[in-house]
Amino acid sequence: MDVKKSLFDNLQTFFGFDNFKGDQESIITNVLEKKNTFVIMPTGGGKSICYQLPALMNEGTAIVISPLIALMKNQVDQLRAFGGSDSIAHFLNSSLNKTEIAQVKSDLLSGQTKLLYVAPESLSKQDNIDFLRLIKISFVAVDEAHCISEWGHDFRPEYRKIRQVISGLGDDIPIIALTATATPKVQQDIIKNLQMSDATLFKSSFNRPNLFYEIRPKRDVLKEIIRYIKYNTGKSGIIYCLSRKKVEEVAESLNLNGIKALPYHAGLEPKVRADTQDKFLMEDVEVIVATIAFGMGIDKPDVRFVIHHDIPKSMEGYYQETGRAGRDGGEGVCIAFYAQKDVDKLAKFMKDKPVSEREIGTQILKEVIDYAESGVCRRKQILHYFGENFNETGCNCMCDNCKKPKKLFEAEESLQVLLKLIQKIGEKFDDTHIINVLMGLETAQTIAYEHSKLPEFGLGVVEGENYWKSLVRQAVLNNFLSKDIDNYGLLSLTNNGRGFVENPYSLKFILNEPIESAADDDEDDVKHGTGTLDIQLLQLLKDLRKKIAKQKNVPPFVVFQDPSLEEMCTHYPIAMDELKQISGVGNGKALKFGAPFLELIKKYVEDNDIERPIDLIIKTQANKSQLKVSIIQNIDRKIGLEDIARAKGITYDDILKEIEAIVNSGTKLNLNYFVDEVIDEDRQDEVFDYFQSAENDSIDEALRELGETDYSREEIQLMRIKFMSELGN
Repeated sequence: MDVKKSLFDNLQTFFGFDNFKGDQESIITNVLEKKNTFVIMPTGGGKSICYQLPALMNEGTAIVISPLIALMKNQVDQLRAFGGSDSIAHFLNSSLNKTEIAQVKSDLLSGQTKLLYVAPESLSKQDNIDFLRLIKISFVAVDEAHCISEWGHDFRPEYRKIRQVISGLGDDIPIIALTATATPKVQQDIIKNLQMSDATLFKSSFNRPNLFYEIRPKRDVLKEIIRYIKYNTGKSGIIYCLSRKKVEEVAESLNLNGIKALPYHAGLEPKVRADTQDKFLMEDVEVIVATIAFGMGIDKPDVRFVIHHDIPKSMEGYYQETGRAGRDGGEGVCIAFYAQKDVDKLAKFMKDKPVSEREIGTQILKEVIDYAESGVCRRKQILHYFGENFNETGCNCMCDNCKKPKKLFEAEESLQVLLKLIQKIGEKFDDTHIINVLMGLETAQTIAYEHSKLPEFGLGVVEGENYWKSLVRQAVLNNFLSKDIDNYGLLSLTNNGRGFVENPYSLKFILNEPIESAADDDEDDVKHGTGTLDIQLLQLLKDLRKKIAKQKNVPPFVVFQDPSLEEMCTHYPIAMDELKQISGVGNGKALKFGAPFLELIKKYVEDNDIERPIDLIIKTQANKSQLKVSIIQNIDRKIGLEDIARAKGITYDDILKEIEAIVNSGTKLNLNYFVDEVIDEDRQDEVFDYFQSAENDSIDEALRELGETDYSREEIQLMRIKFMSELGN
């Protein structure tokens, strides 16, 4: 029978496709001819069919080595649906009980199973090796093959043992290795470790033209994420966080804000993880918040956005995770939040690792920082990292840097200085050292190599460090320099670079403006909007506050303080839940005074046809601050404030600030036991009477009125807390 016709018939029969994508047909033919095959294909390129189809067509069983139980289950379910029988595909891993294992082995021995998925750990167990020797193996597929390399983003030592096990299963078993991300260094590692130097290499372009790449400074990150999802209601997305704790927090916050989200990380029970994955695939949830444990092999074609809450550890990880967006060729938005604080955290994690691992990790992280901070086309940078040259005009404004082009500068002279310096000192230093020389920094290395005596030392001070960093980056991207990542990131001139030194010419580089990198705000307290203050509404709210204060016979500031009113004028809360999120309001005050304010704001919004920035009112998790809870409990037990402060390791001033914040947001505290000890009754009455008629709650004004010689600041502050607690809450 004609092999080509057979291929297309089987593609139609098993998978319902009429045509192959890209190199699929050539790859499958190569596997059917029992040749070793190495496939490098981006996520969404259709890697799975490259081993599934030949396995279904071949005599015997194909062993598929896969790193994740979730991935195995997902693919086995699909194959059983395509093949119409449960015995056609199985997995063998730690999630199966003895009865299930017996069924798998029975189906394998009877020849019914065409694909067996195993984890590398299960594969290396002696009893499994002994059993697999009893069956006919058509070939071995090593999926996620980058796990073999310690230069890969997901190195797994068990992958290093695969070649040894395959050799023990029989002679001349062909191998197909597949990965969605492999730098030239990782490719060499895979070929060497699997001993497949004779393999036919099929490498697809890493360009995903439908993906939009964007880096944002990390400020109010939770608010930004919720704002984005609210404006993209109904679209599926994945949010990646580096820690399990952050995954749980973000998922809970999304749910509080009406977004169906579930957390996913390795700390959850396998059944919970499998259920979560199913719910995402079945669209019972819109968003998965996950560590990198989620997504390998997930076959959901319509993920519309991938957000990195934290900057990823490597470019490979970033590329693979963003690659889960838009696998159907449709919209795919990839947003990553960047802060120096996250980089410092990742660098700190590496401190305890062995020296060689730390050096590799540092170089890999440096590539991520360069990518995030650069003003150059994101797509060009990603593809260059994977050894692919790309002209940025082909980006079609599908990244933030191309969409909003940066200023250009004439780079000829500076590039000459840079390249000549690198040549002069022997092409055996990294960018940090080169820039230290140009910036005139006397480090241990610049002194030891006597580079502080060079005429170039300090030559680049005027332009500044950011300028030279950007110049080095663009010199590498435009192939004037090559960076040896697996050798400490040493810089050397390419033929192109040497040619430029000999015959320089005018060229323009992008003037890089550093990304505004802010510390990650305490997301439990993200409440402040960025809207413009509505002066007209503010006056109406102040008039209402005055009216209510008269009715209740309290000063206006007891009802709501000015900052709270101002925030209402940027957020326009019209529901009780929204009002509770305004700073200084809280549950108690909202219930006691809120209703007329909500009524006024609602009418004002309708009358003036105001489009409310609903995304700016972020519902936060109930305040879980252990300190606040502990302070309230200790006050209930009538513990002295100095004693509470001492026990918590904070100052007395700090404890007063904490108590004031608790009271101002509407919680009633009985501090009489403490106030009565430090201020006598007559003086208490005098301060109480003062605040009863005061225009505002300023401590400075109270001291001026009552006399600084008679009262201390601390006494006035304590009385203000007592006053606000008794009258306002």
